[in-house]
Amino acid sequence: LLAAVASPDPVIFMEPKILYRAAVEHVPAEPYTLPLSKAEVLKEGKDVTIVSYGTPLYTCQNALAAAERDFGCSVELIDLRTIYPWDRPAILDSVRKTGRCIVVHESMINQGVGAEVAATVQDHCFLRLEAPVQRIAGWSTHSGLAYERFNIPDVVRVYDAIKTVLEY
Repeated sequence: LLAAVASPDPVIFMEPKILYRAAVEHVPAEPYTLPLSKAEVLKEGKDVTIVSYGTPLYTCQNALAAAERDFGCSVELIDLRTIYPWDRPAILDSVRKTGRCIVVHESMINQGVGAEVAATVQDHCFLRLEAPVQRIAGWSTHSGLAYERFNIPDVVRVYDAIKTVLEY
């Protein structure tokens, strides 16, 4: 938020309220900023790259822990942090290293940030891909709040995607 306030460019800052109580993490006492449009590698890996942001990152962490245990693979997890502009070089470098990419987001599969990330990876990493880019996202339908948990990606869907890209 501080980086957005300090930026000379217009910025829309959004954060899901569910994250307010989702995790207990160390919070520095002094003000700090994170660079805008710079992704963060949350976990290094060599077999599969997972790209996500926001709440689904917790889902991805649980799924990759299970997949690494069950399949003996190494999964790299990248937090986009910002969705426009986004850190193309960081994502492309990771996918070139692993040869596999899974994009996870809550929006509809055909209308979300993941579609752009997947298309960019396909365009720039085609000859390095060992498997088709997978998108794990909300279904292409609107749902009421009461049914949202059935629409957004869950651990099982991310786990299955990891299994699928490893089988190619």
